[in-house]
Amino acid sequence: MTNPFPQDFLWGVATAAHQVEGNNVNSDTWFLEHLPGTIFAEPSGDAVDHYHRYREDIALIAGLGFTTYRFSLEWARIEPEEGRFSAAALDHYRRVLEACHEHGLTPVVTFHHFTSPLWLLRAGGWESDRTAELFARYCDRAMAHLGDLIGVACTLNEPNLPWLLESFGIGGEAPENRGKVPVWAAAAERLGVDAATVAPFQFCSTGAGFAVKLAAHRAGTAAIKAHRPDLQVGWTLANSDIQSAPGGEEIADRVRREVNERFLEASRGDDFVGIQTYGRTVYGPDGHAPAPEGAATNQMGEEIYPQGLEATVREAWRVAGVPVIVTENGLATEDDTQRLAYLKTAVDGVASCLADGIDVRGYIAWTAFDNFEWIFGYRPKFGLIAVDRSTQERTPKDSGRWLGTFAREHTAARVTQPA
Repeated sequence: MTNPFPQDFLWGVATAAHQVEGNNVNSDTWFLEHLPGTIFAEPSGDAVDHYHRYREDIALIAGLGFTTYRFSLEWARIEPEEGRFSAAALDHYRRVLEACHEHGLTPVVTFHHFTSPLWLLRAGGWESDRTAELFARYCDRAMAHLGDLIGVACTLNEPNLPWLLESFGIGGEAPENRGKVPVWAAAAERLGVDAATVAPFQFCSTGAGFAVKLAAHRAGTAAIKAHRPDLQVGWTLANSDIQSAPGGEEIADRVRREVNERFLEASRGDDFVGIQTYGRTVYGPDGHAPAPEGAATNQMGEEIYPQGLEATVREAWRVAGVPVIVTENGLATEDDTQRLAYLKTAVDGVASCLADGIDVRGYIAWTAFDNFEWIFGYRPKFGLIAVDRSTQERTPKDSGRWLGTFAREHTAARVTQPA
C-alpha cells in the first residue's frame, strides 16, 4: 500500500485534566473518590503533576515527533463556584496552549472530559435542565480567553460511555434506585440532596441524561462557534466494535444502536466526530461474553483486539457521514511489546480506511503518560511515556518512540497557529 496519510494528518497523544494534573479538589470526581463505598480503586491525589510540569511534558511530546496534543480544560478549576470564573485558571490554560504552539503542536482541546464542578453535581448534574445552558456559558468564557489559540475543539468526551458500561453491568441504576447504592447514597447525604438527583457524567445513562448531553453538545458548539466560526468542533465517542456470538445478535444490535449509532446520527451536522476505540465487545445470549479462551488480554481482562478501530472508523463514516478523528486508541499493559504491536495494527487499519477514501483527519493515541485511569486507579498502564510517581520522572517507551518516529516520517512542516 502506498502511503495514504495526508501531510497535515494529526499525529498525537492525549491526556485528560483530572487524570494527569493532580489535586482537582473542586471536581465531582475528586468528591466521589473520597466517599464511603466509593467505586474508585484509589484517589487521584497528585496524579502525574502535569499542572506544574506541562512545559517539560509538552516539550517531551513534541521531541518524540508528534504534531498534536489533545488535552482537556478543567471546568472545576475555571468555574469552581457557580458563576465565579477564575482568571488564574484561564491564564494557566492559555500558557499551556502557548507552549503547544511554541513546540509546533496543534492543540486539540476538550472542554469536558468526564469531570464537572462539584456544585453542578449538587444541582442535578447531567440530568438537570439547566446543565446545557451552564455548559454553554462555561464554553463561552473559555473561548473568550483561549479561543484564538485552539486548533480543534471537542465539546464532550464519551457521552455514550455510560450506556456501554451499563451493558457490562456497571452503573445504570434508575434514579429511584440510586439510594440503594452505597456511593450514591453517601454522595446524596454529603451534598444534602435526594439520591435520585445524583447524576455524574460518567455514570448517567437515563433518557434525561441523553437529552441533556445532546443539548449541552449543541449549546457548547454554538458558544464555541460564536467566537470562532472557522474552528472545527465535534464530540468524541466511546465506540467499541460491537459483535455477536451465536444467540447474541439481538443484544448486540440493541447495544450497537444505543451506544454507537444514535450518537453517530447526532453527529451528522458537526465538523467531525472523534472515535475512541480500544477493542471489540462481543455479546452472547446471556449478555457480554468474556474474552475467548487463550486470547491475550489487557490489564482489565479484556481481549486485545486492535482491529476494532478500523471497524468503528468505517461505522462512523457510514453512519455520521462527517470527517473522523481518532481521538483515543491504546492498550493497557505492562508489556510494551504488546502495545507496540497493537499500535502498528491499529495504524494499519486507519491507513486502510484512508486508502478507501474515508476522510480520517488524525490518529491520537491514549495516552501520553501512565496516569489515573478512573475507577481502576493507577494500575492500568496505557502510557507511551512511563512515569515513576515517587519521583515524577518521565521515561519514553519504545512504543512512544516508534509512533513519534512514524508521525515525523509522515508529516510535513506546517504552521500550527489557527487563522
